[in-house]
Amino acid sequence: MIFQTLDDKSECVGIYADGRLHYEGFPSDLTRTWKYTGSITDSNVEYAWLRCGGQSLKQACPEELIDEWRRLQRRFEAYLKSFKIGKISMREHCFFDLVPNDFLKQFCEVKNQITEYVFENYEKPKNYEHLDKVQKLLYKIKYRDLNITSENSKSLFYLTHMRERAQKLLKGSKHIDYNLFGTVTGRLATNTGSFPILTMMRELRKLLKPHNDWFISLDYNGAEARTFLALAGKPQPQEDIHEWNKGNILRKKDLTREEMKTIFFTWLYSPEDHEVLKGTLYDRKAVMEKYYIDGRVNTPFKRSIIADQRKALNYLVQSTTADLVLDKAVEIDEFLQDKKSFVSHIVHDEIVLDMVDDERDLIVDIRKMFAENKLGNYLVNLKAGKNYFELEDLKI
Repeated sequence: MIFQTLDDKSECVGIYADGRLHYEGFPSDLTRTWKYTGSITDSNVEYAWLRCGGQSLKQACPEELIDEWRRLQRRFEAYLKSFKIGKISMREHCFFDLVPNDFLKQFCEVKNQITEYVFENYEKPKNYEHLDKVQKLLYKIKYRDLNITSENSKSLFYLTHMRERAQKLLKGSKHIDYNLFGTVTGRLATNTGSFPILTMMRELRKLLKPHNDWFISLDYNGAEARTFLALAGKPQPQEDIHEWNKGNILRKKDLTREEMKTIFFTWLYSPEDHEVLKGTLYDRKAVMEKYYIDGRVNTPFKRSIIADQRKALNYLVQSTTADLVLDKAVEIDEFLQDKKSFVSHIVHDEIVLDMVDDERDLIVDIRKMFAENKLGNYLVNLKAGKNYFELEDLKI
């Protein structure tokens, strides 16, 4: 049976199904809905939002329902505007407690019809299970407020331009609202109104502190280079990848690490630049023949991305790396399920944990878990700090 939850927060439990509002004694055959919310506990429920690639309800709405949906959406937005004027926080109140039941029924009924339309007209993506797990982790992150404070951050307020940016962050959103479908490759973006974790100045990261004792940062050393080697079926060097490339691929000892890194990324993102790594383990042609077919990039995580020849390799490497990290973030979150420590946020190929000092012995297992991914064993950079800016290498 198709149903809709009446609010997206886990503590606001209520559904619409079979023409009725239910707050307890729910029907037992609830199977399909628009999107995951925290009050859904059945892992067998399927989501139309994942089927249609993250489209909005308006985008997915069939033509015969569009006028009715627009009318209801305008009314919905009017309610939200009135709550904002009244300074009613929707993170602290249940939506269904604040609006008339008649509106809820009308709104949810049309939402049910859009959901049904999507299930009838969109195929289930091949990477559906992966997307389902990731959306549930991103939901957890969204509803856990960040600890944003000016404590021990005086240096940010000495210069006018920095002070203004810092004050804006301190007064702004305290949560990260990731957009699972914000990029063509699957790399995370953020929605409007989110804390700008992906775009903020590095110095301003000092404002972000853990709720517990430490931030623990894990990221892959030379993630894109390692992903390319994995896609090419080559072994992973267990040392810094750019130093290894310098000594074993180009064999130029006079190069600096940064120069080697620049050479690699210029080659990776510029398909006309074939010569610099030609005849090495970095065989562009072999990888493209395996993963780029009929104008589509087909990744190991079952994504199929339309791309021209120029962007194909970039999309393949970036998408695969992003999914490797998200896959590991889900696994680490499950590992920490009954612990005080938790996944705080994800920034590209980095996972940041909010760690309790008493659980520091878990770090060894978590690093191993992160290193051993679907494509091989990647070298991991491990850092720790009392804020998100001042992270230092952690040797364990």
